[in-house]
Amino acid sequence: MHLYIGLPIAFLAVAANSPIFALIGGILFTTALRPPKNFIPDATGGNLLKTGIVILGLTISSSTVISLTSYYFFYISAYVLIIFLVGILLAKILRIDFKLGLLISSGTAICGATAMAAVSQVINVRPKELLVSIGIIFLFNAFAIIAFPIIGKNLDMSFEQFGFFTAMAIHDTGSVIGAAMAYGDGALDTAATLKLLRTLWLIPLIVVLGIFYKDGNSKPQTPLFVILFVLAIFFGTTLNLGNEVTGMLKLLSNVLILGALFCIGTQINIKSISAINIRNFSFALILWLVALIFSFLFIYIY
Repeated sequence: MHLYIGLPIAFLAVAANSPIFALIGGILFTTALRPPKNFIPDATGGNLLKTGIVILGLTISSSTVISLTSYYFFYISAYVLIIFLVGILLAKILRIDFKLGLLISSGTAICGATAMAAVSQVINVRPKELLVSIGIIFLFNAFAIIAFPIIGKNLDMSFEQFGFFTAMAIHDTGSVIGAAMAYGDGALDTAATLKLLRTLWLIPLIVVLGIFYKDGNSKPQTPLFVILFVLAIFFGTTLNLGNEVTGMLKLLSNVLILGALFCIGTQINIKSISAINIRNFSFALILWLVALIFSFLFIYIY
């Protein structure tokens, strides 16, 4: 029964080409029907998203990526360092558990749940702390994918400005891509490229934390899909794919990303959200507001 209901909802989300509908559809599917655990495996959404991003790379010009990276590298780096340090300081001021503060600071500064999962393996946090952190970030991501396109349009942001804004201000890659898709195809290339550039900061963070937490069991690794994304860009540029092929690849990428957002929506964890307390939520929210302010400032500097 769950399959008969879930498939039409997922199909409608893809057919509507709406990242918002895809995410909300996944949330409603899980909360209303309560399918068996691992009915949709946790890795499914991530794998679909990564595949969609790599295929998207085939449609992006290498000259565009080089231009974006060279121009925005300083801004991305400054953002990551500032937000992470502000998070650590804010956690101390608000008397947040240090490891929980470290998790949320890492997720806000770099790449949401991916960063928190990696950091949790280095600093050996309790499972409850990781679940609470992911629950908070999930709520922010769900809000961002709906609200950010509205904010961008009201502020009359260009596609590049909005892509830059989402790449910095939204935690997880899936929500960055979803918000950019909702704003327009012109924002997607910038958002995907700069978000993956931001994700690479996870490597030095894990290296530094590993020095202080020698009993951790995580080793720094470059996300494979980031390498594949870069290779796809140069491969697509070298082949000089025509408009028809590029259009088909973009369509396939959109379908995979929308499917990923539906699957991500189904992974909502009521238990982790119900365990969130006001102090931890307030800390994460204040830090995110600081991140939003810095993102706006960088846009106006640009």
